[in-house]
Amino acid sequence: MIGIKSAMLGSITVMCLALSCDHSDSGDMSLTILQTSADGDKLTIIHPVKDAEAITDTVVINSTVEFQTITGFGGAFTESSAYVLNKLSPRTKHQVMAAYFSDSGAQYSLTRTHMNSCDFSLNHYSYTPMINDTTLESFSISEDTADLIPMIKQAQALSTSGFKIIASPWTASPWMKDNNHWYGGKLLKRYYKTWATTFVKYAEAYAKEGIPIWAFTVENEPLGNDEHWESMHFTPNEMADFVKNHLGPQLKDNNIPARILVYDQNRGPELEEWASVLLNDDTLKPYIYGTAVHWYTSTNDWFPASLQHTHNLAPNKSIIHTEGCIDSEVPHWNDDAWYWEKEATDWGYEWASQENKKYHPKYVPCYRYARDIIGCMNNWIEGWVDWNMVLDRSGGPNLAQNWCIAPIIADTKNDEVYITPLYYVLSHFSKYIRPNAVRIGVTQSTNKNLHVTAARNEDGSKVVVLFNESENPIHYRLDIDGHKKQILIKKKAIQTIFLKP
Repeated sequence: MIGIKSAMLGSITVMCLALSCDHSDSGDMSLTILQTSADGDKLTIIHPVKDAEAITDTVVINSTVEFQTITGFGGAFTESSAYVLNKLSPRTKHQVMAAYFSDSGAQYSLTRTHMNSCDFSLNHYSYTPMINDTTLESFSISEDTADLIPMIKQAQALSTSGFKIIASPWTASPWMKDNNHWYGGKLLKRYYKTWATTFVKYAEAYAKEGIPIWAFTVENEPLGNDEHWESMHFTPNEMADFVKNHLGPQLKDNNIPARILVYDQNRGPELEEWASVLLNDDTLKPYIYGTAVHWYTSTNDWFPASLQHTHNLAPNKSIIHTEGCIDSEVPHWNDDAWYWEKEATDWGYEWASQENKKYHPKYVPCYRYARDIIGCMNNWIEGWVDWNMVLDRSGGPNLAQNWCIAPIIADTKNDEVYITPLYYVLSHFSKYIRPNAVRIGVTQSTNKNLHVTAARNEDGSKVVVLFNESENPIHYRLDIDGHKKQILIKKKAIQTIFLKP
């Protein structure tokens, strides 16, 4: 029998899944089906159906057809998240981090953090506060030692398989910029070398703390954010110049193994424009690992054409989603139903131009996550990183009052946490599709409400993730390399099917 063990840890339930055998109609296979739904399932184990009635869809998985190798899934270490965690009791803090990084939790494998302050910081700060310090004598990561670094170290202690970290700057120190300000402006060309050296010193300082940096993005949102919080502008050509003449050579000369991801903003037309410049630069290409993207251009479109365009320009380069969240919303506390309802709005619901309003309708938060991750995987994205791991009940703290929702929300006054349905949706991917998995072929019937992706892990196990966004259950036949099962997915539900080798 398939077994499940639930460990009640304070206000958090961590699901410890014991995967065992369920023999196929056509040959032996050890298969487990897990479901999260609007009806209340949360990584709940379900069973195949026995009758053949009312099958309306067929999903065929062919593991001989291979696509990209997966880097991982996870979320971001921010000063705000770390600060909130430190307001909780040690026991509750441990429970939250175990939910993300332990073997009984989501097993996050790809993460992100910020260099210098960002909007999810308590105050503006820089590792190089002394003005005109071109030799970086004042460089120090002391601002990160109270909250951020301890959070990362706790995650390291809990993770048995480890995780990768992507580091992203929101801005250089104001004294390096043409407007001498935290918000907006450009990096002065005379400080390109100094700013590149800052990346080197940051990587070396974090390595001394036992925290290796796997990759850098050159700049978070280089097109800017209307100067509402930390930002610094680049054009595609300016970014190319900085990377190939300064950052790339300096990382190489100082034996810093961190990879470089360019762009780091939204999918869509802007991605196509930037990719066309950066991925056609033969001098730049040797220095870059790939392209980083975000999801804020739309609440309902993952812009597959822009991802295909980016992949086709450089098939040997990676595409990684480095940020997405439910933005412009204060968290809904202990209200699972809201996360499955079409009531959420984003920044563009009010502020997008009239021609772009169609990309920002009200949406269902769980749908947005499930649909986006599946759509990204099916269009060459190799890793998917959520934004803040933990926020308080106001959606912060945030120095710009840019409130957002995290998968886990903390009530620091009462030492309680609320694990939202978003956590379980993310776990359907992070826990079962592991680093170095390979996306494999999927053929399905034409039901547009059923979204499917699949991967094969290094150990030979196969994972199929399906999302039903319709108001009706779907009865489908699953064929995995000739092994067939009849399965019912509830309405408004996501399933992960895990097949042992």
